[in-house]
Amino acid sequence: MDAAASLIAELIGHGVRDLVLSPGSRSQALALAAVRAANDGHLRLHVRIDERVAGFTALGLSRETGVPAAVLCTSGTAVANLLPATMEAFHSGVPLLLLTADRPPELRGVGANQATLQPGMFAAWAREQIDAPVPGRGDGDGDWSGLAAHAVAVAMGADAAHGLPGVAGPVHLNLPAREPLSGEQPSLEITPGEAPRPPRAEPLVLERGPRTVVIAGADAGPDAEELAHAGSWPLIAEIVSGTRFGRQVVHGYRALLSDAELGGRIERAVVFGHPTLSREVVRLLARNDIEAIAVRRGGEDLDLNGRTTATASVAVAPGSADREWLGAWLAASARRAVDLSERAPDQQGLASADPGARREAVAAELAAVRRPLDRELLVDAVWRATWPHDRLMFGSSRLVRVADAVLGGKKVPVHANRGLAGIDGTIATATGIALASQAGGAPGVTRVLLGDLAFLHDVGALLLPPDEDEPRLQVIVGNDGGGTIFDGLEVAATADRADLDRAFYTPHTVRLENLALAYGWEYQRITTRTALDQALTTPAGGRQLIEVPLAR
Repeated sequence: MDAAASLIAELIGHGVRDLVLSPGSRSQALALAAVRAANDGHLRLHVRIDERVAGFTALGLSRETGVPAAVLCTSGTAVANLLPATMEAFHSGVPLLLLTADRPPELRGVGANQATLQPGMFAAWAREQIDAPVPGRGDGDGDWSGLAAHAVAVAMGADAAHGLPGVAGPVHLNLPAREPLSGEQPSLEITPGEAPRPPRAEPLVLERGPRTVVIAGADAGPDAEELAHAGSWPLIAEIVSGTRFGRQVVHGYRALLSDAELGGRIERAVVFGHPTLSREVVRLLARNDIEAIAVRRGGEDLDLNGRTTATASVAVAPGSADREWLGAWLAASARRAVDLSERAPDQQGLASADPGARREAVAAELAAVRRPLDRELLVDAVWRATWPHDRLMFGSSRLVRVADAVLGGKKVPVHANRGLAGIDGTIATATGIALASQAGGAPGVTRVLLGDLAFLHDVGALLLPPDEDEPRLQVIVGNDGGGTIFDGLEVAATADRADLDRAFYTPHTVRLENLALAYGWEYQRITTRTALDQALTTPAGGRQLIEVPLAR
């Protein structure tokens, strides 16, 4: 109990404000210390019965705050369920603390109940892993002092045994304990330590000469736009980058990268974040005739052409901008911009004394109101409803690629788990983002836009404890009854249709309304743009599930 209280207090002292707990026996001392810290107002505690949900909830909290959240679980398979979120945190460069309770060394490898090989379980993805000493009685006595401070620093990018310097990521603290596993609670003595902050490095200064584009992949953030603005270079920003705004944003970038007069003349590409949404960007970065510079973000250096320069940050040298190069891109971009807004009402026709003209104008208005939703209108409605005080989370579904193709520029905080582009944990991550962004009464709604399979994969994340604050969260499901994202793969052109359905599309008949009812969510089924606009801008409750049927 003393060791647990000390560890939790040290985490708080070094800036940790959120801990996600999954209940269990071996972790009871740590759980009680966390509850006491929460009751005393030092910690925000979030309880989840499913460790995979807990891991991704912590990931979402860390994504939004930039400070590592901790996730705590018991021993055995509970630990293994943290692996998907750990892998995503590693590849996305998100700080995360894994606190896993364990059996003491003498009970490992001898067939003891709920004991497995936990030390080293996250070896390939943890910035550092520590198998802590056993506190209390017997051989191997020790305490856990200093572990939390070190773990927070490494998670924020300090030098680590594994991982790139200056890049955030997960840290694993394996915490063994002998029985008795809990007792009288000691007081929490919180000593403020140094606040976590990412290490700084000298930027690589870029000369203005080469014809340059700035590419913003997932998690690029505003730095990409700032560099494009400083260098007067075109900005190719994926919708999940959080960088699709500003005067240099290029619309329809996929076609322009394939254009010999624009994409073919690129001499240098500066990359922020992790680009994953277009083959055209991948082909560009794999070219041997361009200079590629990648600003480090995740657990691996981006190097698709075998000669990419990795750096911690970049800056632009003084000099004159290449206005002709930027102008050519922006002119082509203007021609590629997509406008999905409805036409303004025909006021003259509506007020006409001619019954035929008036009837035609009314019919046009009714058609606009009743226009069924497709994927383009769906992503456009969500984008238009979301503002800087809101948060938007994209699932790894077909919809994110549609959004990337048609949406314009707007300064909106965007999140997506694109480190590995899996469908795991989308709702749980969005819940963590909502809890962090709305802490302390901050305004805004968190919206998560995903497909039906990604929704069903994380349906357990709909379960929230009744004694915790309810976040303002809208989960918008584009439901086409299966995995139509596979339409774009080679298998769709070669495999038998029945085999495609069974092994890839996996059609289903799940009634989302009943799931919403079971988990206590508000539910709406929406088929028109007007109704969707109203639902998105006038939330009916804290947690809403909005189902939008889409054609196969």
